Amino acid sequence: MDFNFTEEQSMVRDTVASFLQDKYDFETRRKIVASESGWRADYWKAFAEELGILGASFSEELGGLGGGAIDNMIIMEEFGKALVIEPYLGTVVIGGGFMKHSGYAGAASVIEGIVAGTTTIAFAYAEPQARYTWRDLKTTARKEGAGYVLNGHKAVVVGAPFATHLVVTARTGGAQRDAGGVSVFLIDKSLPGVVTRDYPTVDGGRASEVYFENVSIPADALVGEEGGGLPLVDKVIDEATAAVGAEAVGVLRRLHEGTLDYAKQRKQFGTAISNFQVLQHRMVDMFIEVEQAVSMTYMATIKLDESDAERAKAVSAAKVRIGRACKFVGQNAIQIHGGMGMTDELAIGHYFKRASIIEGLFGSVDHHLKRYESLSFGPASSQAA
Repeated sequence: MDFNFTEEQSMVRDTVASFLQDKYDFETRRKIVASESGWRADYWKAFAEELGILGASFSEELGGLGGGAIDNMIIMEEFGKALVIEPYLGTVVIGGGFMKHSGYAGAASVIEGIVAGTTTIAFAYAEPQARYTWRDLKTTARKEGAGYVLNGHKAVVVGAPFATHLVVTARTGGAQRDAGGVSVFLIDKSLPGVVTRDYPTVDGGRASEVYFENVSIPADALVGEEGGGLPLVDKVIDEATAAVGAEAVGVLRRLHEGTLDYAKQRKQFGTAISNFQVLQHRMVDMFIEVEQAVSMTYMATIKLDESDAERAKAVSAAKVRIGRACKFVGQNAIQIHGGMGMTDELAIGHYFKRASIIEGLFGSVDHHLKRYESLSFGPASSQAA
């Protein structure tokens, strides 16, 4: 299997890396995180106009550059290296994914806004009681006239403070945990009745608790089939999980590289601690974890277009490997740095925090182990275990 990038993909990587190296160093990011807005709208505009990367993964028919999931993987890895705050995952990967796969009538218009940098999207799917069960929904969309009335609460909606629109999962039929009856809506965040409580996250991002209080939404807000949205949600979340894996690769590379550099500089007993054999072994183990995460992320990305079962298995296998790598590499990076590793002034602690968030994002190691087992051997095997 050929894992080499095309000339165009390599150009995208180099372009993003060069921009971030020049304008998104660690001190700049610290200022962005501490700012009132929590992001740089001008950088987002530069991603759209100067770099053109917001359209890299969309087909030319939809106004993009003709790329796909591999382009998202490349961009997300570079974003991981720089700990980029701006909402590429929610807008391009998730919002764009729903537009591409749903047959939504307004998809071309929404993607045009994404590519231009004027439309930003946050994914409102998680609910306090649901954990990693996407179909466990108390949020409802009730038919009223030609449209719907939306009520409910979505928790930890990452990127919502920056968003112009929300992709919302809601129940239009069935019981709370039924597979049927799940629908997806794209709504303007400024609609009357949409209430947000914004807050910073531990890794430097921003999120919101979002409350829908009798929000009237038009019929054309429905994305995909009414009541049949769960397979679409699963597909887009799998794509998002693979993209987050690519971001994790960027984070893990920086954790490993930063630890190596520190070990060469830090001296104890008159010599650099990089000369201590036990720490050499530890850093080799970290390197192995990083490379395994790279391989599994590449494989999951390549398999996103396969059957639902094969895609899901590849993504879950990758997330297990990535989650374990985030924990092992992150914890060892902090241990080798000592207490100073967790200070705000040192970059390594910020990478560790992001790695810790990624570890549980879209499903923990245990969740994906169980999912992989169920997909491979059937639900009965999981119940027996």
